[in-house]
Amino acid sequence: MELAKREWSGKEVAEMHRQYIMQSWSKCGGDVLPVEKAKGIYFWDYDGKKYADMASLLVCSNLGHGLPEIVEAVKTQADKMCFMAPAYASEPKSRLAKMLVEAAGSDIYRRVFFTNDGAESNENAIKMARMVTGRTKIFSCYRSYHGATLAASNASGDWRRFAAEIGGANGFVKFMNPHMYRDGYDKGVDDAMVTKKSLEALELQMRYEGPENVAAVLMESIVGANGVILPPDGYMEGVRALCDKYGILLICDEVMAGFFRTGKWFAWQNFDIKPDMITFAKGVTCGYVPLGGVIVNGRVADYFEENVLQCGLTYSGHTLACAAGVAAMNYYKEHEIGKHVMQMQGILMPFLEHMAEKHICVGEARCIGLFGVLEMVKNKQTREPMQEYGIPGPWMPWIFTELKKRGFATFGRENFIEICPPLIITERELEEYLPVLDEVLTMVDEKLEGGML
Repeated sequence: MELAKREWSGKEVAEMHRQYIMQSWSKCGGDVLPVEKAKGIYFWDYDGKKYADMASLLVCSNLGHGLPEIVEAVKTQADKMCFMAPAYASEPKSRLAKMLVEAAGSDIYRRVFFTNDGAESNENAIKMARMVTGRTKIFSCYRSYHGATLAASNASGDWRRFAAEIGGANGFVKFMNPHMYRDGYDKGVDDAMVTKKSLEALELQMRYEGPENVAAVLMESIVGANGVILPPDGYMEGVRALCDKYGILLICDEVMAGFFRTGKWFAWQNFDIKPDMITFAKGVTCGYVPLGGVIVNGRVADYFEENVLQCGLTYSGHTLACAAGVAAMNYYKEHEIGKHVMQMQGILMPFLEHMAEKHICVGEARCIGLFGVLEMVKNKQTREPMQEYGIPGPWMPWIFTELKKRGFATFGRENFIEICPPLIITERELEEYLPVLDEVLTMVDEKLEGGML
């Protein structure tokens, strides 16, 4: 009882976590860092050590931690009404839906279905696509991640889908989306050839599956958790054209890339396309309160004006979450976050490109807005990855540990390091912490040269 009444030490918080928490994508009972507080681009452990959040946690804390505008909006709404069921209208929900439709383009998009997170957003977009088209199959990429619920997991391409496939959902078809560097090509040189080959392969696969059976193609506008993979020129436009040719809906997953991560409201706005549905989460509230959703165009909206929407969640359009979303959307606009992101890209992108030139352990740098990654290799000439896909190795975890020791907190998987700081990061903060990355990469170079890797 004494432990329950008083404040816990960091050691106690970590021990209770190890003892009682089932940790996502991990074996239970491992070591964990207890975090006491967070503000701006930083968080602190219980020993007072400061960490720069160079990944926006899970690429969701777009506006940093403890932003007064969002905190106050939640407090104000909590005093008035914390929650109202989905069947009732509330001002935060109505305001946010209108703002989202306008951000996407009110000439095309009409309505929003709210969820609690990105997985549920994709889950419900898949259900809508099947209802609208009367078709069953969903095409999605191998190099992708769409969430941990049943359909979202089955749509995902990476290893995190495997548990959901055990007696899981039917009708999911994977195709290999292009990754210029990993496939042995050079972006800006081989785009036209790769786009042509990739689209021809995708169309052939659609014909083998029967395009009349395909409800939707679900794609991340820019692949996020699998390495910030930028599509070759013309590829996204080509996928849109194939969808139009066969009456297939295009769903763009903007869960990670949306809300100015690439400098625009949504990453698909970097291409000459308009998806039929846009799934979102993360940056809509920056994680202050969980929220996600699906923005739909006129075709989808019209269908559900004549037919029952067979989607429902107790917390759809949760009142506190929507209040946080309205505050975040206002902040993005009033503080011209898109303009700021492009200014900071002017610092981050050249730095990452310099790291690729300088270090023998870096094969390629990719960056758009504040969505950046370094692809780590053992051999620059052969592009041999530091860690092969699906084969655990010691060196990438070692790199992340060394970065964290120096107060540089980020993440990645397989052979890449993601650099996706909060969008409010300043030039001074970037210039203070990016050299930490350079320092650790130098250590990796030395291990490669010494034959330790």
